[in-house]
Amino acid sequence: MAGRAYVETVGQHEGEQATIKGWLYNKTDKGKLQFLLVRDGTGIIQAVAFRDDMPAEAFKAAQQATQESSIIMTGIVRADKRAPGGYELALTSLEIVQLADPYPITPKDHGVGFLMDHRHLWLRSARQHAILKVRAEVIRACRDYLDDNGFVLVDTPILTPAACEGTSTLFETDYFGESAYLAQSGQLYSEASIASLGKVYCFGPTFRAEKSKTRRHLLEFWMVEPEMAYADLDDCIELAEGFVAYIVQTVLDRQKAQLEVLERDTTLLEKVTPPFPRLSYDEAVAMLREQGHDMEWGDDFGAPEETALAQKSDKPVLIHRFPTQSKAFYMEPDPERPELSLSVDCLAPEGYGEIIGGGQRIADYDLLLTRVKEHKLPEEAFRWYLDLRRYGSTPHSGFGLGIERTVAWICGLEHIRETISFPRMLHRLYP
Repeated sequence: MAGRAYVETVGQHEGEQATIKGWLYNKTDKGKLQFLLVRDGTGIIQAVAFRDDMPAEAFKAAQQATQESSIIMTGIVRADKRAPGGYELALTSLEIVQLADPYPITPKDHGVGFLMDHRHLWLRSARQHAILKVRAEVIRACRDYLDDNGFVLVDTPILTPAACEGTSTLFETDYFGESAYLAQSGQLYSEASIASLGKVYCFGPTFRAEKSKTRRHLLEFWMVEPEMAYADLDDCIELAEGFVAYIVQTVLDRQKAQLEVLERDTTLLEKVTPPFPRLSYDEAVAMLREQGHDMEWGDDFGAPEETALAQKSDKPVLIHRFPTQSKAFYMEPDPERPELSLSVDCLAPEGYGEIIGGGQRIADYDLLLTRVKEHKLPEEAFRWYLDLRRYGSTPHSGFGLGIERTVAWICGLEHIRETISFPRMLHRLYP
């Protein structure tokens, strides 16, 4: 009796009868011979239906099956170097589970709007499948690295009473008569957890109500955010270097086939090893001015500036000590130059921009309270956060890494919308 098999491990059943359950990806009709490409989520295999080797009803089903019909097929596994994956299935039976209607996504070119409206179907393409596999590997690498280096996963709230990054980019919702907001970051809550666990990280969706339509922005995206007690800016930078390098090298090692599907040139990715080049904000501004950028001290970097700063390096570039005025209220000032913050951004090469933002957090109660007031934040909502500076405060630091931008860079994608199953963008909430 045929056992259930999966395409990625079908070679283990060579010479045996096996059953594969999947969807018809493509088909070539040669009359008595039907060549079916079938995918099952783990890969694509060629199945050969020969009229003389199958019951008439099963062969008829092979003829009738349309693109994306769900099917169950049984046959003998045989090696064939010409076939995708090196094996094919010589069919003895085929059953249609559901005969698909004419599939709307065809080999012809479709506009972005059409593909986004049919995102629920577009995900089935080989390219989107490869991207989602890489994304899953990036997430696994993030967790493996942090878990193996003594960090503890701590879940943080999605609904919060106040802003973390800035009040102008909050999604507001009603919370039984009170205002609540979708989380911009889990960082503040992780800062509470480090006093219990020392080194923690949170991982989850974050939300920014930015009216931006660039290729680098989503309104809903995922971040992994490690936070460490008794850690300064240098500790933060060292962690960021090791973390990013591990993620990239793990994907190169484990998802080579998917990167090949994406036709990704991995030459530069192979060079992503510590240490990374470092520039102070002052040095970065001077460099940009030399290149002709209209840059004033105190300005934040936009996409053109980030691209220019990273283009001379094969590795990500670390920019540190941004002006205090351009960073969040909780960032520790540089004791030697209080107008600067002990902050760091990690810029990916090849024009992919910032993938990490972080730094050292304010540890002093009075200074943090002053910052809350200066930023016109509701003091009552931050009372618990201020408490952390009253009961055993320590120097501490951390950062957030954006999953989607990291995936876009590793995959070499033109637009961030392809990095997540169902992207949420300005004027894009369907499907």
